[in-house]
Amino acid sequence: MKDKDLVRLQHMLDYALEAVSTASGRKRSDLDGDRLLMHTLARLVEIIGEAAANISQETRNQLEQFEWSKIIGMRNRIVHVYFKIDLDILWDTVNNNLPELIKELEKIPELN
Repeated sequence: MKDKDLVRLQHMLDYALEAVSTASGRKRSDLDGDRLLMHTLARLVEIIGEAAANISQETRNQLEQFEWSKIIGMRNRIVHVYFKIDLDILWDTVNNNLPELIKELEKIPELN
C-alpha cells in the first residue's frame, strides 16, 4: 500500500472518530438548533470523503470492503449542494455509517 494512501486512510479514521465523538451524547434534533454542530459534522464527513477520493484506485481495489462511491458521493453532495444538506442523512451517516467505517479502518494493520 502506498504511503500517501496510508496517510489518507489515517485521516479518514481520525476524522470519523472526531465526528462520532462530536455527535456523542447529542440527539438528531440538536442539528436543527445548533448550526455549529451541523457545520462541524458536515465538514468532518466532507474531509473523510475528500481523503477517500484521493486514495489510489489500486488501494481501493485492495480494500473492497469499503463503499468508496458512497463515501466519495457523500462528500460531493455536501460540497456541491451545501445549501440543502439533508440533516437526517448527515445524522445517520455519523451515527450509523461512521462507526462501521471506523471498525473496518481499524482492521488495517498499517494503521495500528
